[in-house]
Amino acid sequence: MDQQAYLEKLEKRGIKPTAIRLLILKTMIRLDRAVSLLDLENELVTVDKSTIFRTITLFHGHHLIHGVDDGTGSLKYAVCSHDCDCSISEQHTHFYCEQCHRTFCLKSIHVPIVQLPDGFSVQSINYVIKGLCAECSTHE
Repeated sequence: MDQQAYLEKLEKRGIKPTAIRLLILKTMIRLDRAVSLLDLENELVTVDKSTIFRTITLFHGHHLIHGVDDGTGSLKYAVCSHDCDCSISEQHTHFYCEQCHRTFCLKSIHVPIVQLPDGFSVQSINYVIKGLCAECSTHE
């Protein structure tokens, strides 16, 4: 991905590009999985923790990233696809590896549609499958 693609990704979501924002976005895309704040802090040791938190909050608020509650007690974040609007119909499955503790977006597997009783309305969906990722499965 070239610099222009990162700039366009930020611009599409109404986020002013700064060096730190670009660095955090590039890091998240390079890692190619859902990451926690701690993961980003460990990757970006020269960046202040509060700056990372503020940037992630901004990205989340502008739907550049989505949050994943994988049951570990630490919210993970993943970069949304270019045309994602974070609507319920856009939700996809996540996979948590119980061995390496990484969380992956399975964007091609949509969350199953569940018929709710009358009067109920969906605000968000969190669909996480747990097991061993492909890498950990081959090392067993």
